Amino acid sequence: MAILVSFLCLLLLTLVSLILVKKGKSPKRNLPPSPRKLPVIGNLHQLKGMPHRYFRQLSKKFGPVMLFRLGYTPVVVISSREAAEQVLRTHDLVCCGRPMTVGIEKFTRQGKVIGFAPYGEGWRELRKIAVLEFFSPKKVRSFRHIREEENNLLIKKLSESASKQSPVDLSITLFQLAACIVLRVAFGQNILESKLIDKDKIWEIMEEAQDVQASSFSDFFPGFGWLIDWFSGKYKKLDKVCMEFDHFFQEVIDEHLKHGRTDQDRPDFVDAVLKIMEEQGEDEYFRLSIDHIKGVFSDIFLAGIDTSAITMTWAMTELARNPRAMRKAQEEIRNCIGKKETITEDDLDRIHYLKLVIKETLRLHPAAPLLLPRLTMGPVQIQGYDIPPRTWLQVNAFAIARDPENWENPDEFIPERFIDRPTDYRGQHFELLPFGSGRRTCPGISMAVVTVELALLNLLYFFDWELPDGMSEKDIDMEETGSFTIAKKEPLKLVPVRHV
Repeated sequence: MAILVSFLCLLLLTLVSLILVKKGKSPKRNLPPSPRKLPVIGNLHQLKGMPHRYFRQLSKKFGPVMLFRLGYTPVVVISSREAAEQVLRTHDLVCCGRPMTVGIEKFTRQGKVIGFAPYGEGWRELRKIAVLEFFSPKKVRSFRHIREEENNLLIKKLSESASKQSPVDLSITLFQLAACIVLRVAFGQNILESKLIDKDKIWEIMEEAQDVQASSFSDFFPGFGWLIDWFSGKYKKLDKVCMEFDHFFQEVIDEHLKHGRTDQDRPDFVDAVLKIMEEQGEDEYFRLSIDHIKGVFSDIFLAGIDTSAITMTWAMTELARNPRAMRKAQEEIRNCIGKKETITEDDLDRIHYLKLVIKETLRLHPAAPLLLPRLTMGPVQIQGYDIPPRTWLQVNAFAIARDPENWENPDEFIPERFIDRPTDYRGQHFELLPFGSGRRTCPGISMAVVTVELALLNLLYFFDWELPDGMSEKDIDMEETGSFTIAKKEPLKLVPVRHV
């Protein structure tokens, strides 16, 4: 009996010692402040409304670095310029991973894309190919004829509406313009003539693609969340959307191969990547596959169309709500350009106030107010808080761009605020991050900006814009909708009046 008691005491002493040693080796971490959590679900029950606005309100109480628990997934929300700079510049390397949700993994063919690819050699090679063949300044300039042609067609179409004095749905019109440009530049598809895609369903297809990639129960509750997603039809819808995109991209590839388009004078992006794939050697450390090509196609299709259309629509919305800014932009444009039948991209160098309008639009209405989530690849400290590995990081670009610490009258549309302020939107100034910053900066900035500038220049040069009968500036609805990108919920309808 004494031997048994001694053995139990020794065992107890050993266990206590192990616990004390473990505690000694693992000091308590200084985690960011967090709203009160519930068991298992964490803070999921507290998510409501538009996340970027909700997180902005909570940051006023809990500070610019907040910890959320979405089920079993830790998410840190960043809401200040200083904290964003630490994530995107100081600790960029350790913070540049991407979380792989169930929807994203399937839609991107296990991360064979640029936007959501895990950080590594494959991502670097894909990004390099996309930049060289699609996003470089030289390539962007080479596609100017497409942008100019599509804008000329838009002006002709709007002139018909102007002659009838009927309102135009600019939300749809500008979305179709962006789609026409991207589909021609990237895939060689004329949206009005193509048999591969229904122009009237592009918006619907894009919304479905964003919806299926959004986080689901499977991501927050590993092991049993899939049951909820299965019963809700999430997987069925994901399979359907993935098949639709795969079918479209495969038909585009087959059409290019069938017609031998790689020899044409003006090759599009499909021609370029197929040629790279054909010429790559067997022994190359990174081999471009059809899955990689389709993945990059989906990046260009989703990000290239949606974000440009959203920015143009918000810009026209703010100008319609602020007639003084509208008149100022039009007067400068018409005085600088003079009498012309058509606008070219050379005219963009002569206008200045419109560029301020676009910059202010990107500040107030970033197309992706929550930057694509990052994933910490190791332990890191942000603003003195300990952030563990495998933590999601959400930079709230919306909250930062409306922070009164950075901006005077932050919720007001004032393009003039940028006249004497060097702040730019290309990722070097962390109070304005519509395209992100660091290694994960959006590679399509130049393409997006010139598309937006040329379209708005045409709209403001050729037309005056009036509200439909019975409406005033205060009646313009500003409600938002969306998941990854945030658009105007109610269509923007204005009456074009041809300027003589």
